[in-house]
Amino acid sequence: MTSAFSDTGTGLVLTDRLAHVRWIAGGTGAGKSTLTRSPADRYDVAVHQGDRAEHDWLERCTAQRHPRLAGMRGPPPGALWRDRTPDQVFRALPSLYGEMVGFVVDDLLALSGERVLLVDYFGIPPGHLAPLLRRPDQAVFLLPTPEFRETALASRYADPARARAAWGSEDGASAFAGRLARDALRDEEVRRQAPLHGLDTIVIDGTVPVSDLADRMAVRFGPGGGQRASLG
Repeated sequence: MTSAFSDTGTGLVLTDRLAHVRWIAGGTGAGKSTLTRSPADRYDVAVHQGDRAEHDWLERCTAQRHPRLAGMRGPPPGALWRDRTPDQVFRALPSLYGEMVGFVVDDLLALSGERVLLVDYFGIPPGHLAPLLRRPDQAVFLLPTPEFRETALASRYADPARARAAWGSEDGASAFAGRLARDALRDEEVRRQAPLHGLDTIVIDGTVPVSDLADRMAVRFGPGGGQRASLG
């Protein structure tokens, strides 16, 4: 999926059709959903949550076009981590190979383009997101420090039922450690790709109050926003 073609129905290139879209992307446990709510609440902008949409994509994907995503449809919880290293799990991520791009674009084009649309999604790396942008400042990638992520995810999976849904019968501590290592590899890939495409990253370490970060997101991504801002 690139921005180089025109939509036959409108005559517009894809970047023009998605010019109203803003992206809060990046690592798990960085607080994307929390920071998305500020501009959404303040300016009544629309929000698309990609992680929730993935459940529908799993049903729509095909083994021919989306082999890695389709491979995640059958195994029980926790099987992803069985007898695999974090690097092997990372290398098998469908998002690394662009398998999510067509789905998220289809979703966005199906929504109204009359107001700013804010996407909260972790599963698209900078190299695949950049061709969807008319300007680099339509997106920002959040990168939590290892300590911040571990605290956030430990809280998320403190509920035994949620932990079982994620890890199944696998050893929870081992799977959790693997998850942290896998996500660190994904962050490194974002750090490598983002400067190549002029895309901003923000390190989330807990030293900047959430309210301050939320205010900056609201200014950047609310109506009339989109100018490159200092976010660090």
